Amino acid sequence: MKDKKIQDIARKLLKEKKVDVVIGFEKGTLPSCVAPCFIKSPDQADRLIWNSFCGNNLANYLPKRKDKIGIVAKGCDSRSIVVLIQENQIKREQLYIIGIPCEGMTDKNNVLHDYCLICEHKNPVIYDVLVGEKVKENKKKDKYKEVEKFEKKSSSDKWQYLELELSKCIRCNACRNACPTCYCKECFIDQEKPRWVGTTNNLSDIIFFHLGRIFHQAGRCTDCGACVRACPMNIDLRQFTQKITKDGEALFDYETGLDIEIKPPFTTFKEDDSQDFIK
Repeated sequence: MKDKKIQDIARKLLKEKKVDVVIGFEKGTLPSCVAPCFIKSPDQADRLIWNSFCGNNLANYLPKRKDKIGIVAKGCDSRSIVVLIQENQIKREQLYIIGIPCEGMTDKNNVLHDYCLICEHKNPVIYDVLVGEKVKENKKKDKYKEVEKFEKKSSSDKWQYLELELSKCIRCNACRNACPTCYCKECFIDQEKPRWVGTTNNLSDIIFFHLGRIFHQAGRCTDCGACVRACPMNIDLRQFTQKITKDGEALFDYETGLDIEIKPPFTTFKEDDSQDFIK
């Protein structure tokens, strides 16, 4: 049902030249697999589909684009779009957002992803048209249950856990490339003058890269799961980004990607912020 509605909307937008392209999903080459697609003419709209495997965050394709874009967005995608608008990576007036209320994305065995089980924003927070009825939001009090377990560990146990997880990393950069908020033209880890981070598979280089990336996600991560889905080594990156998100909510009373008019905490400051160095 949603397929047909998405196709009709895309066809109309392109026929009336309200957008230059519609970014959505099409069938993949394997069972239980979909692929992002870019529809540029009305006769291609029939390729668009929607199902529980449409987990990719399509906001990843928005930074620095100059054309008018129609984009399919579920709750977490819409929050990433808000972040990109806040950070001047795309203009709101360039976008026609086709919002999709989401009951959660599944893996190839039809099991809901962990991050979908605790998602509190199943409905898009920003859209121009909504496909389907809004779904009931999930207000779980224990969304940081795993983070709180981590916080109870001793400093040495935390470090041991971090080393154990990150020692699996093969430096493929899939986590960075799948993330809609990792959009820098030249990532700091790739810079040679100055060379900030070594690019070897040495554990210290790996940890330095990931810690830099994790802190870079403060106030920007929407827990869409793109990084963990992309990771070929099944590293539990969410354990770390969720910790940063939890701290950001506690310190600044800020939840990522809900309002384009509210400045993220790390792009502004208030004198009553909890950090003494501000004053």
